[in-house]
Amino acid sequence: MTKTTNSSSLLFRACCLALTVTAMTFAIRAGILSQLSDDFGLSDSQLGWVNSMAFLGFPVAMMIGGFLYNQLGAKKLLITAFICHLAGLILTITATDFWGLLVSSFFIGFANGSVEAGCNPLIAKIYKDNKTTMLNRFHVWFPGGIVIGAITSKFMTDAGLGWKLQIAVMLLPTLIYGFMVIRQQFPQLHKTITTSTLSNIKALSTPLFIFMVLCMTLTATTELGTQQWIDRILAASGASPMLIMAMITGLMAVGRYFAGPVIHRLNPVGVLLSSAVIATAGIYSMSIATGSAVYFSAILFAIGVTYFWPTMIGFIAEYVPETGALGLSLIGGAGMFAVSLWNPVIGQWIDSARVQATSVTTNALEAELLAGQSVLENLTLFPVVLIFAFALLYFYMNKRSATKLVATDS
Repeated sequence: MTKTTNSSSLLFRACCLALTVTAMTFAIRAGILSQLSDDFGLSDSQLGWVNSMAFLGFPVAMMIGGFLYNQLGAKKLLITAFICHLAGLILTITATDFWGLLVSSFFIGFANGSVEAGCNPLIAKIYKDNKTTMLNRFHVWFPGGIVIGAITSKFMTDAGLGWKLQIAVMLLPTLIYGFMVIRQQFPQLHKTITTSTLSNIKALSTPLFIFMVLCMTLTATTELGTQQWIDRILAASGASPMLIMAMITGLMAVGRYFAGPVIHRLNPVGVLLSSAVIATAGIYSMSIATGSAVYFSAILFAIGVTYFWPTMIGFIAEYVPETGALGLSLIGGAGMFAVSLWNPVIGQWIDSARVQATSVTTNALEAELLAGQSVLENLTLFPVVLIFAFALLYFYMNKRSATKLVATDS
């Protein structure tokens, strides 16, 4: 029992480090967007396409990983992630033009998706009696990694260290997690209903799963679409964008670590509904705040998005378990695919809002502020829709629980 527990603990740590690298790629890319724009002469729309490739690679990897998980297992998927992380980081450093950035970003996105495709079902398996709580603890290291990446990017930028060195910093933790994965023994797959790919595919057509996939496209865009552009959106707000990102993700990490009591008290659907309300308040308040008030608004936003991603995945693991690893991969992939589609749109929003703002004021700084606030107003629509969606889910799940209770009593 002790040996099994130690093995599970080592696997969990390897997964957490791999997710940390995933998050660092997200944070450092957000921190160097302005440098990339200057060095490669890119517009915000073009930067949107670079961001889009990272978010597109993610769902592609998750879909492939989801379909092949029962044949490959978590270890091979994580080795794939390790190889693609190395390739993506090196290709980014050596990129010489827009197309080089697109290809390297896709590799990094594919690596990030492979991490999620391998780790989510692995953790759900080794902690089968505590899935949602442990998935939240695993996903602590996404915001945790963003804190590390955001602070690293800020201090290196302030020190005059270029974007290539900032990318190179991520090679060390990549090598460490790769070494851990290669050496560690993983649990063997056992053919049950949840490890039958055909059974998983059939379960994907359930209305509840489809509904949650649609909701995931909105929760992911609310969280990641806002954070990925934080440097461009809040650059003229009077607050430090990268410090705000570090603060947001630091709060998210703490919240996810102590997710257990929150989830048990409110249940997953209650958590999702509350999160949508608070996220709406947070993004809207950021759209009208300046100076120190931006930090308070960012705290609201952080509280709102903290539990979105892991609780959505945990919900599928608990309430639609027959979808298996495929279901977990596809719902995460749907979220990232949505963000990949919205990134160029957000970039266009920024370009258009900047043009419109310059027709109102000749002050460049004020024009950037107005453009950022306009984009945040647009982003508010995503969590507003989620409030209604999760309210419907709340009533549906309560009705389903009551029906099951009556059936059991009879």
